[in-house]
Amino acid sequence: MERRKMMIKGAALLLITSIGVFSCLYGNNNMKAMAAANTSSDVPVPPSNGGNPPEPPNNGGNTEVTGTAAYAQTGGDVTKTSQLITAGDANESAVKVTNSGVLKLYNSTIKKTAGDTTSEDSSNFYGLNAGILGISASQLTLDNDYVETNADGANGIFSTGSSSIINVSNSTVSTSKNSSRGLDATQGGTINANNVKIATKGAHCADLATDRGGGTVIAKNVTGTTEGEGSPGIYCTGSISAEDSNFTASGSEAAVIEGKNSITLTNTNITGSVNRGVMLYQSFSGDAEVGKSKFTMTGGSITALNGPLFYATNTNTVVSLKGAKFTNPSGILLEAASDRWGTTGSNGATVVFNADSEALNGSIIANSISSITAVLSNNTTYTGAINTSNALTNISLGLDKTSYWNVTGTSYVGALTDSDTTFSNIKDNGNTIYYNSSANTALKGKTYTLQGGGKLVPVSTANTTKDK
Repeated sequence: MERRKMMIKGAALLLITSIGVFSCLYGNNNMKAMAAANTSSDVPVPPSNGGNPPEPPNNGGNTEVTGTAAYAQTGGDVTKTSQLITAGDANESAVKVTNSGVLKLYNSTIKKTAGDTTSEDSSNFYGLNAGILGISASQLTLDNDYVETNADGANGIFSTGSSSIINVSNSTVSTSKNSSRGLDATQGGTINANNVKIATKGAHCADLATDRGGGTVIAKNVTGTTEGEGSPGIYCTGSISAEDSNFTASGSEAAVIEGKNSITLTNTNITGSVNRGVMLYQSFSGDAEVGKSKFTMTGGSITALNGPLFYATNTNTVVSLKGAKFTNPSGILLEAASDRWGTTGSNGATVVFNADSEALNGSIIANSISSITAVLSNNTTYTGAINTSNALTNISLGLDKTSYWNVTGTSYVGALTDSDTTFSNIKDNGNTIYYNSSANTALKGKTYTLQGGGKLVPVSTANTTKDK
């Protein structure tokens, strides 16, 4: 649920081992980037009223409030066409199907015109007050429908519970108030969407979302916009995939993964306007299992109008990119840092960053308790500097012979692995690259003059400055 919390801050770290064969730098889970998964009462939580995203539920969201529905179906197999179904009371859904019910709803208009939820937790986790709600292994098929909600805690289409499946196609979903996501799946529920338009206006209203207990959302040919604070196009505490789709968040990040969950994008364009492009974190709100997250993107694009393109904190994550395009005016490609979640001193991030056939621009930075392993392959070019002002940290860079690093400033790396033993694929532009001598035994602690007049200079970690 995107109502969690966010903020940024970062610094940098880097490893470098120069050997003749491009070795597998891929995500050593034991990398020295202590992204510990512990909570701490000392760490401030975001403000109860906002933040990006806001704080977890005060009571953990364990008490479910059940509601009514304008159209309620328990079991059975029903087909309805050309319906107008309206709900206006608090905790009342327009459509609610339970107990393995099957509903086919075509060419219909579903409206939740008023009636705020009395339990934000029950709305977020169990679909209370939603426009359309499928629970308890129910199966809904929605085609050519219009779903609109205008109340707080009124998600558009909500699937919750194992084996609950909602298939929606050729439809429009619109929500106007806070905590009202477009498509939301929790507790093992699934939503399959094809050719759907989604628009949300309130705070904490992602177009695609999963929440407590995990869920699955599969989107194809979906267009989504969000306007509110803490309302990314995609907020994932489960599994979300999108193909041939477009999401634009004008008041939030483009996409967020919390905990051990995954987003997979294929030929999909996402835009974030506030704070960063993609955020990867662990909040310990209880809504997302702790573990390694995965962000995978093939084709498409990410635009981060403010802040880093990728930002990771208090988590362990793998980012894999192939043939996508990126726009990041901030000049920061990737930042791994400590923030307000986790235990102070062990709440950095461990990031494996795989780039295949990419053109990357911007700095890579990590603070002293974070690590980044960046692997460039198949004609990937990286233009930027690494940890320019933070001395040696745990950032490793690996290049195959077809990939290039175009160095734009003084850089500090831990370990450098390059298939080209002459380093001809490092365009130094006269800049100095400092490497950790103890992490690069093949370089024998020597200083090397690079082809552009810059130098590769050894430095001991004992002589480097600490992050602040």
